[in-house]
Amino acid sequence: MKAIDRQEFKIRWDQWQLDVLAHEGNITLRTGRQVGKSEVVSKKAVDFSLKHPGTTTMIIAASQRQSSLLFEKVRGRLDLMDNIYADKPTLTKIDLTNGSRIYSLPVGRTGHFIRGFTIDLLIADEAAYIPETVWNAIVPMIAVSRKVRGMGYLVLLSTPFGKGGYFYNSFTDPDFKSFHVSSEDCSRIPKKFLQKEKQRKTKAAYRQEYQGEFTDEWNQFFTTELIKKSMTFIEWSKEKDYNTAARYYLGVDIARYGGDENAFVICELLETKLKIVRVFTTSRISTTDTIGRICAIDALFKFSKIFIDDGGVGGSVTDILIEKLGRKVMGLNNASKRIQVQGEDKKRGIFKEDLYSNALMLMETGKLELISDLGLLRSLKSITFEYGADNRNSRSIKIFGDYSHLTEAMVRACWCLKERGLKLYIF
Repeated sequence: MKAIDRQEFKIRWDQWQLDVLAHEGNITLRTGRQVGKSEVVSKKAVDFSLKHPGTTTMIIAASQRQSSLLFEKVRGRLDLMDNIYADKPTLTKIDLTNGSRIYSLPVGRTGHFIRGFTIDLLIADEAAYIPETVWNAIVPMIAVSRKVRGMGYLVLLSTPFGKGGYFYNSFTDPDFKSFHVSSEDCSRIPKKFLQKEKQRKTKAAYRQEYQGEFTDEWNQFFTTELIKKSMTFIEWSKEKDYNTAARYYLGVDIARYGGDENAFVICELLETKLKIVRVFTTSRISTTDTIGRICAIDALFKFSKIFIDDGGVGGSVTDILIEKLGRKVMGLNNASKRIQVQGEDKKRGIFKEDLYSNALMLMETGKLELISDLGLLRSLKSITFEYGADNRNSRSIKIFGDYSHLTEAMVRACWCLKERGLKLYIF
């Protein structure tokens, strides 16, 4: 019996959705929120599997949860059809009676879970958030189908996430048919809702989330392109990759009162080359627990220095750690320390702009490599700046962000290069 999609008679597709369904080839689709991209791509996946027996369709995303959302829409469409399943579907695989298969898998940081498949249609949901290095594992998987069957199609769909990267570049790639759909053009989204969102969000955030624009904040301190370019590797293991010839440093940002996360960033220094090898956060925990955690990490890595933001709550943590671990623990709270350059008599403060400019310079000159981590990317991307006048009527810079804690820890870890060439005094 021919499978009949009972939903196709109920949905009134927008013209761009009809164009997506009609196109056979690579597609890249950037949209605002809730315009119906998942609905149309789920139908495209079903139509492709039914039209081309014996093919493999794979739905991927950075996380299992995200890939499962689109997979569930595909499953929902197939459930309405008669005699369609060759076997009972699982949470990650559907076998159809015509020999076609549909998978749903997360790519994670490496693409490890999807290596070895030959894919006829690859659908990447929220493609802008998939780590750049993962694409090296993904793209070759469609090569065999492209040569043997003339398929091997890519369908990328996402709300944008800054400029730069594979998804961003796909919109200037002639091998892709590109679609751009704004939430403002979707009749199903109330204008009143969008107006409230426009008032609530920054201009850049609204343009990205609802207008589907590739945008960085005009005053973004680290550009998204630079961040993604600096994220050169996807895995690092203490057991496999720890280098006894290198020095290791820890940067820590302690959650403020009312804050919700402590941030830890570990960097590896080999000669003058820095690598951020691990980043992680902990929920707001007791000071005792934080101190114990830092001591435990130090026992594993044998840090040369531990840099802590010792402002506010961090002050007591720093004092206790100095008692426990000695002078390897150093507080850096932007202005309370003084440095003296070797060979010079003048002393000056370490300001926030010093910490941030040092990290930026290292990234721009290729001396700093970052592990591909979505939390770190989000944190770096959130950092913005503005100019103002200080008490001396000269130009000053204010650096801030709404998800800055990982970056705060990172810029402190990166200060190790400066610290090795400077004599630091504590006042």
